[in-house]
Amino acid sequence: MSHLRLSLALDGGGLTLPDEGRIAIFAPHDPLQISPLPKARCHVITGFKPDFDLFEGAGYECSVAPEGRYCAVVVVLPRAKAQGFAMIAQAAEISDGPVIIDGAKTDGVESMLRVLRKRGPVSGPISKAHGKIFWIENGAGFSDWAATETKPVEGGFATAPGVFSADGTDPASLFLADNLPVKLGGNIVDLGAGWGYLAARILERETVKSVDLVEADYAALACARQNVNDTRANFHWADAPSWTAPNRVETVVMNPPFHAGRKADPEIGRAFIAAAANMLAPSGHLWMVANRHLPYEPALHEAFSQVEEVAGNSRFKILHAQRPSRHKR
Repeated sequence: MSHLRLSLALDGGGLTLPDEGRIAIFAPHDPLQISPLPKARCHVITGFKPDFDLFEGAGYECSVAPEGRYCAVVVVLPRAKAQGFAMIAQAAEISDGPVIIDGAKTDGVESMLRVLRKRGPVSGPISKAHGKIFWIENGAGFSDWAATETKPVEGGFATAPGVFSADGTDPASLFLADNLPVKLGGNIVDLGAGWGYLAARILERETVKSVDLVEADYAALACARQNVNDTRANFHWADAPSWTAPNRVETVVMNPPFHAGRKADPEIGRAFIAAAANMLAPSGHLWMVANRHLPYEPALHEAFSQVEEVAGNSRFKILHAQRPSRHKR
């Protein structure tokens, strides 16, 4: 979302907001994006923990779900089309005024505009900064876009629109799970646990005492709670690189994300590696899967005394690191 588009819409572009009432903003990423709106009236709705903490730290009221009704709702369009449909349907249900949709071209905003125009009048659009903003005044008639809380996928698991690998098990996670050793340790952390596939596979081992699932996406973690029905599982809504384990752990497993938006960003995986090294016991083990091309080995060698690739194919590699370096602890 661009604050330039919102500013243009409010300043002579035809978008008028009521003088009173709360304004909900779904899934913004930067306080600058919503700076044209009165902060005291804004209610940020996001389930992504880093964004939640960012906006809360900037003085915004934040929640993971809407609370009551609003005089207007702003939807920052996500990449996942099904999630975008569901957000617009929810916004239409809770808004007594305009539902404002803003998005980048790379996130499918032009396609969404075409779809909305087939359903009724759309005001705007205003194009700026490689995106568009537009709004609907009558939000009725979007119940068919509403998302069910979860949907079943192969293996008896449940996912939700917009979560990572919503249509089924991620091949990298499957590859890692199939190549983990039988003896994995007693106390395990799954960093970036998603909807819980890896944790569910790990908990098939009777020798495992506990698994801490750490996940920044609230919706994915809600699915994990449904998918991992085991008293040994502990669930943490947290940004993995900044999460602090209550005690040193024996093993960390992870399939770290490597995209920021549409751009590959290996720094995310490197931050996961550093976090794993900081929480592991001196004799601890890290098991991770990564796309073949991602250059994680230097970060692993910096943080651990021993690193090896234990399995791989043309797409993925499984890296095993042992004994976190003392100067990193």
